[in-house]
Amino acid sequence: MSKLPLIIKREYLAKVRNKSFIVMTILSPLLVVGMAALVFYLTKANNEEKKVIGILNEGNFFRAQFKDDASLSFIPFRDISLEKAKDSAQHQAYYGLLYIPQGDHIEDVAEHIAFFSKESPGLSTLSSLESVVRNQVREVKLRNFGVPDEVLRDMGKNYEINVSNFTGEKKLRGINEIKAIIGGAFGYLIMMFIIIYGAFVMRSVIEEKTSRIIEVIISSVKPFQLMLGKIIGTSLAGITQFLIWIVSAGFLLFLLATFLGVSMGELGGSQIPPDALDTVNNMSGGAQEKVQLYLMELLNISWGILLLSFVIYFILGYLIYSSIYAAIGAAVDNETDTQQFMFPVIMPLMLAIYVGFFSVFNNPHGPIAVAFSLFPLTSPIVMLMRLPGGIGAGGVPVWQFAASIALLVVTFLGIVWVAAKIYRVGILMYGKKPTYKEMYRWLKYS
Repeated sequence: MSKLPLIIKREYLAKVRNKSFIVMTILSPLLVVGMAALVFYLTKANNEEKKVIGILNEGNFFRAQFKDDASLSFIPFRDISLEKAKDSAQHQAYYGLLYIPQGDHIEDVAEHIAFFSKESPGLSTLSSLESVVRNQVREVKLRNFGVPDEVLRDMGKNYEINVSNFTGEKKLRGINEIKAIIGGAFGYLIMMFIIIYGAFVMRSVIEEKTSRIIEVIISSVKPFQLMLGKIIGTSLAGITQFLIWIVSAGFLLFLLATFLGVSMGELGGSQIPPDALDTVNNMSGGAQEKVQLYLMELLNISWGILLLSFVIYFILGYLIYSSIYAAIGAAVDNETDTQQFMFPVIMPLMLAIYVGFFSVFNNPHGPIAVAFSLFPLTSPIVMLMRLPGGIGAGGVPVWQFAASIALLVVTFLGIVWVAAKIYRVGILMYGKKPTYKEMYRWLKYS
């Protein structure tokens, strides 16, 4: 293995000196910052825009129920016909016209309420209007049955079930979902890195194979050494690019925030508006306690273990998949021929993201979540979704965590052995599209 460091160095330098690598390393942070600034601008512009809706109410119901809010503004029309109201709303470029006909019974009136607009209205706008109608009909019907006003007010109160474990310790609703999202973000990074830089390994193998350079290299280097060197060298180049992106994008975001006079949280879309801050400050004792419990739950996440696990699963997951990519690159003559092999490679990654979210959200210790967090091709993503809950004592059992890593190591050794067999034969084959049956036959060659 004395030549392995030379191969790694060659692959690393070949990648970082590539013009496209340099251009993307420079442009990507600029694009990220530009997108962040664009999203900030569009979000701010969208929040400032109000939908103006005209109201023509010909009856006695719903006189004071439609009130202006942050997104809707209502303009009443009086003493005009429906046709004139529609013409006026269209001429003044209103978002739409809400028509409330005359009637003696509120149920009949509600059934004939109509909304006119130039284009189909958004679901959120319709839901908001229908909610007002539904609540008012319900309130009037209850009043007709003699229900007092104080009872009506109490009926609108929300009730939440208190959740705690058997020892009496309070538990929070939705905390499993929040933790799964945190772990899923780490898993998503692993998936993107595997797809992007695994494809780099495959293209590198194809380029050397089609240029016949590989015939010269293979005369002095073992195929296994060459394959492993490509995998490690490309991964180091990718990590270098990621680190440059993180540092430069963070610096550019700081400069942009300083220039625009906004906070970093506002650029990310997470700044709390002043009125929301006032609401938080004026919270009742129970609400403040709940916020503190959520913060304590997030702070109690074993971030050190989570980050260390991320590095372990990142390395093992990338080595497994990049070995498969290298074997595919050695088996074909051009990138077009790789399409028949790509779906089975990407499918476990996509499955891990979607099945992982659905299973871990509902039951992080259920059989589906456990199975996918142990299966080597999906465990780098699904296990990271479960790990924010901790290891042991209510979190991921220690044996599952250890078994997951052990299975990854064993799978890596097995896949590297299989990939090296395919790589050794396929790297010198030209002009023929390989099939799964033929690649299986290569494994039997001594």
